[in-house]
Parts: sequence; C-alpha cells; structure tokens
Amino acid sequence: MGKTVLIRLKGEKEVRGKLKSFDHHLNIVLEDAEEVLANGNVRRLGQIIIRGDNVVIVSPAGTD
Repeated sequence: MGKTVLIRLKGEKEVRGKLKSFDHHLNIVLEDAEEVLANGNVRRLGQIIIRGDNVVIVSPAGTD
C-alpha cells in the first residue's frame, strides 16, 4: 500500500500508479495512475479503479 505498482491487463495494456487499496477479488484502486503505451509514452489517468478480472499481473514498479 502506498507504493508504485505496474499492472499488466488483458489486451496487452499496462498501467502504473500508487496502490491505494485492493480487495480479495483483486479489484484495485490506483492514485496518480498512468497508462504506459506501446511506444513508451504515458497517458495520465489520475485516480482509477481496475476490475480484478482484467488483471494479469501486479509487480513493483521500482520507482519508489
């Protein structure tokens, strides 16, 4: 909690942000989230909720 994580989603998407909360279904709330695009650019998203059934993997982003 409070650390930056990188989340890979179904459909080859990647999102990173500060982990605010999660539940036993792996629904995740991120603060200061940004989508990492295939070309390396990022798109700022702000605070988001990710539904757990879209999550493939969660890993530390290593930026903290």
